[in-house]
Formats: sequence, C-alpha cells, structure tokens
Amino acid sequence: MYLKAPFWSKDSESPRESPWAVSELINSLERQRLHREITLALRTGLSDARAEFSFLRIRGLRVILKFLRSVAESDTTINIFSLSQSIPDLQVVPVLFRHSLRDTEDQSVTSLDHIFTVEPMEITSPSTDSEVSLALRVLEGCCLIHCESNVLAHQYKAIPVLMNILSTRGVLAQGACLDALIAIMLDSSVNQAGFEACNGIEEVAMLIRHKQVDEKLRLKCGEFLLLLIGHVNGRERPPMATIHEDIRRFLGEKSASLIWAASQFGSTLDPEQRLTALQIQARRVLESIDLY
Repeated sequence: MYLKAPFWSKDSESPRESPWAVSELINSLERQRLHREITLALRTGLSDARAEFSFLRIRGLRVILKFLRSVAESDTTINIFSLSQSIPDLQVVPVLFRHSLRDTEDQSVTSLDHIFTVEPMEITSPSTDSEVSLALRVLEGCCLIHCESNVLAHQYKAIPVLMNILSTRGVLAQGACLDALIAIMLDSSVNQAGFEACNGIEEVAMLIRHKQVDEKLRLKCGEFLLLLIGHVNGRERPPMATIHEDIRRFLGEKSASLIWAASQFGSTLDPEQRLTALQIQARRVLESIDLY
C-alpha cells in the first residue's frame, strides 16, 4: 500500500514551519493533559481532606502526598502545580490548617445547646497522630515544591501550630513536625523569626536531652539542628541571630561546637550520600550530648 508522504517530510513545501507547528501542537496538548490531571488529583484529594471524619481526611491526604511525589519529578509539573496554588479552591495549605492541623481544643464540643434544638450539630472527628503526620508530610512537600506555600503557612500561624504539635503529639507526628519545620523555614525569614519567638531551639533541646524520649526522635532532633544551622540559617544576616548562643546555652559548649562543625557537611555530595552523612553526624551529636 502506498502512503502519501506527511506534510512535514522533506518534499513538503514548508519544511521548516510544519514540523515546528506539529511540535507546538503536541506540546500544547501535553500541557493541557497535565493541567487536567493535576486539577483532578487536587480536587479529589482536597475533597476528602475537608471531610468530617478522620479516615476520609487520611485518604485524601494520601492521595495528595502521592500526587506531590509525582509532581516533583518534572519541572513542567512543578510549574503547573505552582500555578494551581494561585486558585483558592485548589490551594492545599489552607485545607491542612483548617482541618487536619487544627488545635485539639478547637475540635472539642463546648456546648450542648444542640440537644434542645431541631437543628443537627456538625461534629468533626478529631485528628489522629496518623492524620497529623500525613498532613505535615503534605505541608513539607508543598513548601519544598512551591515557595509561596511558606507565605500561606505563615498566614495560618504555622510555627505556633507546629510547635504545639511538637510538644503534645506522639513520636510519629513529632518526627514529621521537625521535617515540616525545616521546610517552612527554608528561605522564609518571617517563619524563622516566628520559630525564634516560640523558643523553638529550647523545645528541640529539651527533646534531644531527654534520655527517656524515643531514640529515633532524638536522632531526628539532631538532624533538625544540623539542617537548621547548615542550610536554613546559613546566611550573612539571619533572622535567628541568637541561634548559636541558644544551642550553646541549652546543649553545652562542646555539643554546640560539634553541631556547628558537623553542619557544614555535604555540599559536594549527591542526595543519597548527603542523607547518610546527615544521619551519621546526628548520631555523633546525640552521643556528645549523652557524654557530657
């Protein structure tokens, strides 16, 4: 069977323009497809994340977290996700703070007036540690992918909320909280200042010094301090001007010096080696605190 040569072949009258037009069409269709898929994934996940029941919110958070991991694989999808966060109905951070990261006091029933009325009362199930942990992972992902999410988080008083989680929740949520704190303070002077105002270093120091605290959480505190000194606070005029003095005051001179020296690791390492180096240095920090 004879097939007619495509119009973008060598014999075409416009060999330069036609292939370009086809390529532009294909790219445009691909972008439209990505827009639709990202919008659908966000709407599906956020719908469940707003639910009254914790198990539904957990399902929605898992969908969003899986979606964020796929978004991070491509600059194109990162750009589309960033554009989507300018649309209020698709914004992830506000949903997290309104539903999964609410204060437990806001979730308690303080009035029995509904008993004497015919209007049903809407009762929202409280957030479990698993839900809070997932919400913090989603918050971490949003802030790392989309820098404006740090600004949105600040509007919902993210630092005080997370510091409350760090002091009241279980190990699962506390570990995720430390990672989320690093993410929302990265390149955000206002959140760094909020962390200092909440005496964040003192709270972390109390956890890492307490030998009855789970060892994995203490190691996570060590990693947090290393990242805080070496990456978040490594600028000429950081908002947290007293951070070195605070670490020295709460953990001692020798541990503080070790943290500062160890925090300078990994600038030339690949991500996997950097993670391994971080874990090794965190172990050394923990050993120095237990020793002295």
